[in-house]
Amino acid sequence: MRVLFLRQEHLSRPGPVGEAFVDRGYDVEEFLIVPAEHSTRPDVTLSLPDPVSFDAVVPLGAPWSVYDTTAIGSWIDEELRFLRQADAAGVPVLGICFGGQAVAAALGGSVRPADEGEFGWRRVDSDEPELIEPGPWFEWHQDRWECPPGAVEVARTSASSQAFVLRRNLAVQFHPELTEAQLQDWLDNGGAEYLVGRGVDAGAVYDETARQGPAAARRSRRLVHRFLDRVARQADGVTGTP
Repeated sequence: MRVLFLRQEHLSRPGPVGEAFVDRGYDVEEFLIVPAEHSTRPDVTLSLPDPVSFDAVVPLGAPWSVYDTTAIGSWIDEELRFLRQADAAGVPVLGICFGGQAVAAALGGSVRPADEGEFGWRRVDSDEPELIEPGPWFEWHQDRWECPPGAVEVARTSASSQAFVLRRNLAVQFHPELTEAQLQDWLDNGGAEYLVGRGVDAGAVYDETARQGPAAARRSRRLVHRFLDRVARQADGVTGTP
């Protein structure tokens, strides 16, 4: 079995989400969309593989907005087309943060700036804690989605929707893939200044991540196993034991 991780940019990595797929016998393959040398001008030309060649797809996060084609260029259209193809073929998709927003946009929802950005560790209100645990989960986003037609929202915070299921797609707004090392990369590459500009203590966020790390990694692995058992096997996207 093969899972494809769409790495929107060079600082995004599969982390414990990838490790959980390996635990389930998947070969992890990665496709980097925007390499480091294009990070300030991410308008690259994109040609994605056939999603039917994979048994699951995981589009990861990004520092951009799905709707901001002026900044990121036309490659987002190719990714949305790819996600629609995956959905039509019944290929399970686990969309993470930007990747979840891309799933929403691809399948008929929308993405817009959130009234309130979310940064750091937050608990979520979950209708299905056996699928989406309350957390805490790591948040880093300033946009929010409107769920696609037919989707079932299964978790939320006061600021935004946090998870929805539609057929074999699960989108989450938080970052189950996050590790201490990845957060440090984000902070070292402009993220610290970004947080300070929004009144967030970057050092406190890092320290909390170090404290949360082991438990969060276990929680992330459980999320992947539940995605594979409860969503990926459901042709109609209805959760529950197959």
